[in-house]
Amino acid sequence: MKKLVTTFKLFAVISVLTLTACQDDNSEMIQDSTVSKSSSADLKKEITPGLKTIPENVQIQISDSKKNLEQYLKNDLQITGITILGKLSTQKGIEISQELISDKEQFVAEGNILDPETVKVGKIGVLFSGDQLTEAQKGLKESASEQIKTGTDLLEISWNYKGETFTSLCFYNESGIIWDNVFAGLVMMDARGNSEVSSNESQAKVSSKWFKEWWTANWLWGSKRGEIGYKITIYYSGSSVSNVDVSDWGNISLGKAKSESKVTKRTGAYGQCRYALGLCTPTGSLSFNSSNFSVSFSGLGSNVVSNGTKSLYP
Repeated sequence: MKKLVTTFKLFAVISVLTLTACQDDNSEMIQDSTVSKSSSADLKKEITPGLKTIPENVQIQISDSKKNLEQYLKNDLQITGITILGKLSTQKGIEISQELISDKEQFVAEGNILDPETVKVGKIGVLFSGDQLTEAQKGLKESASEQIKTGTDLLEISWNYKGETFTSLCFYNESGIIWDNVFAGLVMMDARGNSEVSSNESQAKVSSKWFKEWWTANWLWGSKRGEIGYKITIYYSGSSVSNVDVSDWGNISLGKAKSESKVTKRTGAYGQCRYALGLCTPTGSLSFNSSNFSVSFSGLGSNVVSNGTKSLYP
């Protein structure tokens, strides 16, 4: 009899554990079912009829982008179709757009098409992982939120990348394209940069001379998107420098930029400065280290960083 009671108690414990486990599973299933992801169909419910034809500026941007992709990527990446969706009419539509843009199943692109080996195209969740995925999604959502407003028009662009097809949401107005995951991630950029030096300029007994160096990032369609640079000016008499000025700048549309500079030698046989410059697309990050006076890039994305010293002689 005692053995029977023990067996019954054991069965009761097993039954309770089994019931608890089933309840936990059901709870997880219910919890999962309450977490719904926004879809393109949800977005289309928040769209009203917009511009009936694509503005000329947008048509030119897309056409020129096609030409540059063909020239530099040899049709590895192609625009294969365009569909007019309408106009974003609600705040909910903006929120859904931000979710879709940063969703890990959405496609993004990165790289400098002038250097085809740097170009990468794929789903956010495939190109990025861990902290990089979190940083990329945050960057995409923040950049898009600054650009996409109620009343923005919307296209769906069809792409083919080495045989793989996908679509992207392209936001625009009459002035041009505002946001697209592919256009936002690709740049045209000469990593060698540009430089210019002035001829000697004399004022009374003091002469001046300057040197400027800069790096420019262009949109896929060719127009200027961003720039980083610095300029050093020396003031001198004969062969002796009496003073030095330095300036810097950094800016980019749909991305991040940093610029720092300082004078390191103000008088003597020459003038000297240090500079720390960087720009990148939304999926990357830039940071400035004051101890070694340098800008560094982290994450993934199109970027150019230049740290250095420049000396200028009379």
